[in-house]
Amino acid sequence: MRVEIWSDVNCPFCYLGKKRFADALDQAGVDDVEVVHRSFELDPTLPADASNPVIEALAAKYGMAPEQARANEERLAGQAEAAGLPYLSEGRDMGNSFDMHRLVHFATAQGRGEEMLDALYRANFADERPAFGDPERLVGIAVDAGFDEQAVRGVLEDPTAFADEVRADEQQARELGVNGVPFFVFDRALAVSGAQPVEVFVSAVRQAADAAASRPHSV
Repeated sequence: MRVEIWSDVNCPFCYLGKKRFADALDQAGVDDVEVVHRSFELDPTLPADASNPVIEALAAKYGMAPEQARANEERLAGQAEAAGLPYLSEGRDMGNSFDMHRLVHFATAQGRGEEMLDALYRANFADERPAFGDPERLVGIAVDAGFDEQAVRGVLEDPTAFADEVRADEQQARELGVNGVPFFVFDRALAVSGAQPVEVFVSAVRQAADAAASRPHSV
């Protein structure tokens, strides 16, 4: 069974949904699950060098008072804590994630996409140091996760490196009608949207596994 997950490092629900889905896989008792992480930019119009304080950015984007944005972030922090995830509700930033997506594809080519994505999520949601707008920060995140510094710099210094892979993911999302993340697609036959409770993901995994087992296999 293949599960494709469209997500963005900016997205707290993607961070939370990834953990809940991983917990569901542990509980579902299903073997041979291939997880593929796909790119989706929540705001591709942001300048590459932008680093915006999260509370102010959310308030401006959604037309809410800073107090409401802060309260929303605090609720998300509570959900993250319940899932066993560190989460800073204030003091972090958000920005253009295209280079982050390119780094995930770079790592995926080495069979280590999950490691890169986890490192980027930790840097964004659990570290007060800005994660966006500075290529040197991305280099540090990747190196701390065990990736080769020169190889990472090579990707970041070449704007075409893995750019086509990111754009291909985004094109597939448009073709599938994905307009929000996280978005989970099971064998291109079943979809689950959002950071659903663990039990919802368990049910989806088992349903998709049953469907895969019932399909005829070529010899």
